[in-house]
Amino acid sequence: MQHRFFALILVTLCATPALAKGRAVATYTRGGLPNVQAQAAVAVDLTTGEELYVKNADEVRPIASISKLMAMLVVLDRHLELDAPTTMTADDKQIALRGARSRLPVGQTFTNRDLLHAALMASDNRAVPALGRAVGLNPAQLVAAMNAKAKELGMKNTTFEDPVGLNANNRSTPRDLVLMLRAAIHQPLIAEITQKAKYVAHPVGKPGWTIEYTNTDVIARSGRFSVLTGKTGYTDLALYCLAIAVRMSAAQSHDVAMVFLGAVGKMTRFADFQRTAQWLTERKWKTVADGATKSM
Repeated sequence: MQHRFFALILVTLCATPALAKGRAVATYTRGGLPNVQAQAAVAVDLTTGEELYVKNADEVRPIASISKLMAMLVVLDRHLELDAPTTMTADDKQIALRGARSRLPVGQTFTNRDLLHAALMASDNRAVPALGRAVGLNPAQLVAAMNAKAKELGMKNTTFEDPVGLNANNRSTPRDLVLMLRAAIHQPLIAEITQKAKYVAHPVGKPGWTIEYTNTDVIARSGRFSVLTGKTGYTDLALYCLAIAVRMSAAQSHDVAMVFLGAVGKMTRFADFQRTAQWLTERKWKTVADGATKSM
């Protein structure tokens, strides 16, 4: 059953318009390893620290909206009041220029809890500077705090120049981003929000007005894996990116962080995840009679 699921999900995720042009779906493995299409990637066992798969893992690349995970770690370190209101400003709109369309109108007020969901699930750029302001940080101060946090976490090849990820100089490596995923897992609110498939926000004072957010992470939406945390990203220079941590098996407690940077197709990063997960399940680990696992 599990093999059939993997086959089905790979076909679904890889069924892009490229197929209509006659290009084949990428095979599941190549040379005995997962056939990852992203330009840089890593998979790490979070329990043992073992690197399970590596591809250009120290290559410094733009990370786009994966930056928002760091911004939210900084904001929550400063004891954000979740139910306090924050009003969207023209400055928030300015910072989000060139990004995806926002559903947070200037002048409208939201709880900080709703803004956290907007930032982490829907990757709404306006939510990030608004939350920085809620904890007393202007955008420059928020960026400085993000860089300080990266240094604290040991992310030696990571730099931020804006709080949302639109700047191509927001750069990191797959190995560094595993360290950020570890920190995000241990921030309960980030973990909780990034696991959700959907969330409904309500502007303050307008209970009849709802904004439904859908998680940009297809893996979290699918419900097929126990997602611990994760974040997607895209810009024209970064291409499609995914940083995600999952529990591969509740029984055997394989918590794995995977990072895929620079995938060309929107769904390719998720297919890369599926190829790697299938390879780990079928080739890297096998279950023995006593319930332990051995590396093949």
